[in-house]
Amino acid sequence: MTSDILIKHRKISANSFENQDNVANGDDSIASSENIPSLPAVKDSPEESFKITDIVWRNVILLTLLHMLAIKGWLIFMIDPEAKWQTSVATFIFGLFSSTFGITAGAHRLWSHRSYKAKWPLRLVLAFANTMALQNDIYEWSRDHRVHHKYSETNADPHNSRRGFFFAHMGWLMLKKHQDVKLKGKNIDMSDLWADPIVRFQRRFYIPLVLLCWGIIPTLIPYYLWNERLYYAFLGCVCFRYVYVLHCTWLVNSAAHLWGHRPYDRNIEPRENNSVVYLALGEGYHNYHHAFPFDYSASEYGFNLNFNLTTFLIDSFEKLGQAYDLKKPSKQMILARKIRTGDGTENLMIRRSTKQDWIVGGFITTFQLLISLVLRFIILTILEHRNKH
Repeated sequence: MTSDILIKHRKISANSFENQDNVANGDDSIASSENIPSLPAVKDSPEESFKITDIVWRNVILLTLLHMLAIKGWLIFMIDPEAKWQTSVATFIFGLFSSTFGITAGAHRLWSHRSYKAKWPLRLVLAFANTMALQNDIYEWSRDHRVHHKYSETNADPHNSRRGFFFAHMGWLMLKKHQDVKLKGKNIDMSDLWADPIVRFQRRFYIPLVLLCWGIIPTLIPYYLWNERLYYAFLGCVCFRYVYVLHCTWLVNSAAHLWGHRPYDRNIEPRENNSVVYLALGEGYHNYHHAFPFDYSASEYGFNLNFNLTTFLIDSFEKLGQAYDLKKPSKQMILARKIRTGDGTENLMIRRSTKQDWIVGGFITTFQLLISLVLRFIILTILEHRNKH
C-alpha cells in the first residue's frame, strides 16, 4: 500500500505523521486517508424528527434578524444615492478576507486538519480574520469539524447531510446539538489547539473580540475613510457581508455532500462540486478532501492547475516564510485510492484549462459585487431620469 506523504519536496513515511493526523482528522488511524473507512458505532437515523423543545429560538430569531438586515442593506445600496459605492467594495473585501483567511485557510486547513504549519504572525492574522467571520471560535469550530470528519453522515455529525439539505445547510444551528455530537465531541483530542496561545486567547476573550473585529472595525472604516453613514456601513460591511459568507461556508456542508461526483471514494457522501469550489474559494473538491483530509490544498491539484484561492494564499505565505510543512499525499497514493474506491466518474467531470478555471472562478467569486454595482447604476439612473421628468 502506498503510504507516502509529501512535505514540500521531501517524501516521508505516513507513519511519522500518524499521531498528528489522528489529532487533526479526528480519526482512529491514518488509514482513514487510504483505506475505505467503516462507519463508527453511532446510530444513523436520517429520518429522525425533532421536537419543538429542540429548537434554539435565540438562534432562529438572530438568524432571521440578520437576514432581514442583510436584505435591507442590499436594497438601500440599490436605491439610495447617498449610500457610497465604496461600501459595497469594502463589503466584498471584508467578506473575502474573513472567509479565506479566517475559515478556509485558518480554522479549516490549519487548525482543524493541521495540514500545514504557520508562524505566529500568520496565525495572529488568521485568528483576527476568524473572529471577523464569527462562525464560533477556532477551538469550537475545529472540534465540531473533527467530529464531522470522524462521524460523517451519522447522528454524531453536527450537520449530517442525511437529514436533508436545510438541516445540513443551516438548520443544524437552529436545533440543539444531538446527544451523539456532544458525546463524541468530548472524546476528540484537542490538546494541539489548546497548546496554541493564540487559540486560547481568542476563546477566553471571544465576545469582546467579536464586537471589535466582526462589528466595530468593519463599521468604522467606511465611516471614517469615505464618510459613509454608520447605519449603512453596519448593514453592508457587517450584516450583508456576514450572511453572504455564512451561506458560502454552509454550501460545503450541504451541496457538497449531496450533489456531484465521487472519483476518490464512492463509499462516502462528500462530492466534487464545482459551484461550491468557486463560492467557497477552493473548498468544493470535497470527495477528495474527505479521502485525504491532511492535504493542505484540499484538492488533488494545486492552484496552478485549477481554481483554489485558499491554496494560492497558503502557497504565497509559504514563499514569505510564514507557512511551512505543507502536507500533500503522493500521486501514487491518490491514484491507488481512485482505482480502488472511486466511482469512475473522473472523466465525466468538467475540466477547464487553468486560465479558464480561474476566469470562471474569479467571475463567480466577484459576482455578488459586480451584479450589485451594475444593478445600482441601472436603478439609480432610472430614478434620476424619473425625478427630472
